[in-house]
Amino acid sequence: MTLIKGTTGNWEMVIGLEVHAQINSKSKLFSGASTHFGAEPNSQVSLVDAAMPGMLPVVNEFCIEQGVRTGLALQAQINLKSIFDRKNYFYADLPQGYQISQFSHPIVGKGKLILDMADGSKREIGITRLHLEQDAGKSLHDQSPTSTFIDLNRSGIALMEIVSEPDLRTAEEAGEYMKKMRQILRYIDTCDGDMEKGSMRCDANVSVRKPGGELGTRCEIKNLNSIKNIIKAIEYEATRQVEIIEGGGKISQETRLFDPDKGETRTMRSKEDAHDYRYFPDPDLYPVILTKEFVDGIKATLPELPDEKRARYVREMHLSEYDAAVLSSDKEIAAYFEEVAGKTDAKLSANWISAELFGRLNKAGITITESPVSAAKLSGMLALISDNTISGKIAKQVFDIMFETGKDAAAIVEEQGLKQVTDTGAIEKIIDEVIAANPDKVAEYKSGKDKLFGFFVGQAMKLSGGKVNPAIVNELLKKKL
Repeated sequence: MTLIKGTTGNWEMVIGLEVHAQINSKSKLFSGASTHFGAEPNSQVSLVDAAMPGMLPVVNEFCIEQGVRTGLALQAQINLKSIFDRKNYFYADLPQGYQISQFSHPIVGKGKLILDMADGSKREIGITRLHLEQDAGKSLHDQSPTSTFIDLNRSGIALMEIVSEPDLRTAEEAGEYMKKMRQILRYIDTCDGDMEKGSMRCDANVSVRKPGGELGTRCEIKNLNSIKNIIKAIEYEATRQVEIIEGGGKISQETRLFDPDKGETRTMRSKEDAHDYRYFPDPDLYPVILTKEFVDGIKATLPELPDEKRARYVREMHLSEYDAAVLSSDKEIAAYFEEVAGKTDAKLSANWISAELFGRLNKAGITITESPVSAAKLSGMLALISDNTISGKIAKQVFDIMFETGKDAAAIVEEQGLKQVTDTGAIEKIIDEVIAANPDKVAEYKSGKDKLFGFFVGQAMKLSGGKVNPAIVNELLKKKL
């Protein structure tokens, strides 16, 4: 555990996160308006979203399913009865003057998230609840020197607010929590996890205390939209609180914003409590009543989750923990790997994807779904290595051409004349040439300099343009020398 070193000794962070995840759905939580990202301002606003008089919300059943699916993936309790409440507050881009949310009866109760720490240990972080709510619109302050513009395209979009227990103890743990949460939501396709587009963000509740002591007064940092900013904001805020307490001051419970340019938090407003929002059940919406059969049906559709997939890669494919973690980190990567490994050796597949493919994708700035080398084409090339048609060295040359042109490996090998030489007679001639050209090295090798064997192998490979089979070269060289 990382502690903050103050003038009065060590201090411990206590952190809880509230993750706001936009539900993957084509329409909003209480209307049929589109949720497509990037549309013209105010072009995706129904009369319900704009809070026109007499308009009544109707709950989107698919969003209910997505909330339940997420709760199940977080090993959480699913509440068969949940209620939508009105959370009352004024904001310029909140047309109704209240937000439809859930408070006392959320759709999902207690669950957990398991973190895999850098030292190989695991940390269980409690989930307090998951509730559904509608998003507000967006205020645009940079369109005019004198006016604020309002875009209601986001108004009414379905959100899941996932609240953790105050179990996190370092900023790094908070970062790992967000990564794991995003990974799970992407696996089950309930949120795309795109923090840059605002479809996943979080509020961090931070307080400090002497190790094991009573909880301190917490401050909430709003709307953190990247893992890097989450870590920086928490570290700054915890240090700020320690300095105030050690200077004889007191922490005020408040809501703060993080300025990424200055790397510091600043006061936004004094912190509200639940009673300030005057929650009450929304009179326009019935309670949501689920059946056990409905929940079980959703549970049956859950895919293999990241932890399960990683364990299977280690257990059945005999990958290292590291390779298994990398290849199960994203569902698209996992799907690509499994297609390749289904047709050739799993370890060979893992090595080529992790070392060769990822390196080229990173350099090109593209994702695995945009790769010019499909899983089928990569497995075809690996088959050529396995049956000794090409060597590993030539394969890298072939792979470069595949990545640049999208061609099949077999076609490139044929066009470029890159087939591996396995004819022992032809290889013997190459070895004879190498030995004849280096009589002094031969004498040194025979006098006991065994390390020179690698020199002869290298010369044979060079003379053949890398086309000879290394195993046959090794075997024949030993006999010749």
